[in-house]
Amino acid sequence: MGRNGIPRLVVGATALVLVAAVATGCRPEGTPGPTPSSTPSITVKDPTPGPSVTPIETDKPQAGFEMPAACEDIYSAAMLAQLQAANPPLNDPGVTMLSTENADLLEIIHSGVPTLRCSWGKPSEYGLATNVTAVDAEQAGGLASVLEAAGFGCEAMGEGTVCRIEQKGVTLDDNEYTRGETHYIAGDALVTTAWINFAPDGYTEDIVAKLWG
Repeated sequence: MGRNGIPRLVVGATALVLVAAVATGCRPEGTPGPTPSSTPSITVKDPTPGPSVTPIETDKPQAGFEMPAACEDIYSAAMLAQLQAANPPLNDPGVTMLSTENADLLEIIHSGVPTLRCSWGKPSEYGLATNVTAVDAEQAGGLASVLEAAGFGCEAMGEGTVCRIEQKGVTLDDNEYTRGETHYIAGDALVTTAWINFAPDGYTEDIVAKLWG
């Protein structure tokens, strides 16, 4: 702890702490046709109560989340090239910053569910960390309200919700910094990102477009 109670901000050495700081279509089964007979006929049957199938559902794209195998798989080719040029390397072992400081999100990320961690940059005051985590609707439910209560601004994006927060300050060396978190909450996954002095335009939007189509 330095003067004015402001901790030294180092990506990888100290985790970010923010101040009050994210169809299935059903495929109708085929309806058996009339039984062939020597004399064609039309038989009208009374409707039989049971589950209904809406044919229009078959026209909807089968979009949904699929857990990526590697960090390179969560970005478009253009975004990956931008990150590689602007702030390499990917997943430097010295970068230990968390993708969020929110306790509710951390509890889910560290609960044993499938999660993929990706970071950009070297240990410094410039970089970001992202976790892509598979969840279910029960785990995701209410998270947007939790983040809004913590000071995040949230809005609808795609099939989910994106929540953001940003803070500016000065380090012990009198260097200005900007840090924040951006999270995407869907019914089947979370994308959590914390960053300091490095927030590429469209970063989270690019991940959402790649993973959810």
